[in-house]
Amino acid sequence: MHNTLFIAAALLYAACALLPSRQGAVISGASALAWAVHGAALWTGAFQPNGLRIGFAIMLSAALWVSVAAYWVENRNFALDGLRRLVMPCACAAALLPLLFPGEVMPLQNQSSAFGWHVAVAVLAYSTLTIAAFHAVLMALQETRLHARTLPAGGWFGGALDQLPALLTMEKLLFRLIWIGFVLLSLTVLSGVVFSEQLFGQALRWDHKNIFALLSWMLFAALLAGRRWRGWRGKTALRFTLAGFATLALAYVGSRFVLEVVLHRGIV
Repeated sequence: MHNTLFIAAALLYAACALLPSRQGAVISGASALAWAVHGAALWTGAFQPNGLRIGFAIMLSAALWVSVAAYWVENRNFALDGLRRLVMPCACAAALLPLLFPGEVMPLQNQSSAFGWHVAVAVLAYSTLTIAAFHAVLMALQETRLHARTLPAGGWFGGALDQLPALLTMEKLLFRLIWIGFVLLSLTVLSGVVFSEQLFGQALRWDHKNIFALLSWMLFAALLAGRRWRGWRGKTALRFTLAGFATLALAYVGSRFVLEVVLHRGIV
């Protein structure tokens, strides 16, 4: 059942990506439908009678699911059609990933009740910062196009960039997303420290996941501090955002990909 829902969500995301910008109402409705179908697929696929299915594909798919919701909400207040051209194709691919890499089921009988909250907050943090990374890429493309001596042909994506809000508005939205993501990431790190022994049977481990997560937290903290006291913006903000996101991706999704796909190892 959930495989069919994943395929249906992918097809709907593909349609959302290809629809012309002038069909705003259709895009909004199709995006909401795709998001609902994708959510149902994740629910039926991840929550098993004997445990929780985890893996890099499920995690990445859930992250793009939340990212689509963030896009849909923000797009009702600002014209973010260019972001649709980035998010929807990625969401389409992410919806199909669990079919190829289903992950493994982790038994929950001996897990603390804090485990579910820890996972939920971690997914929300990763998802919010994923949409922030998409936003940063879009801003970089928008700035490059703005400062080009000869404006390149519009085309499918160039026209969407031209319809985006001003860079100052885009920057304001970016830091709003980063603040939300940073708070959620802080809660993720804190819950990992407080409940580590309950969740994993031992105190905080200095493994690759914790090290990359803490490094990402420090990068985003430095960015927000630099923004507050040094007025960081523009390319500096974009570099910190993308570096923080890349580091966070390595903390779980990247490491799980290596373990599951490259090394063919199970849950660790």
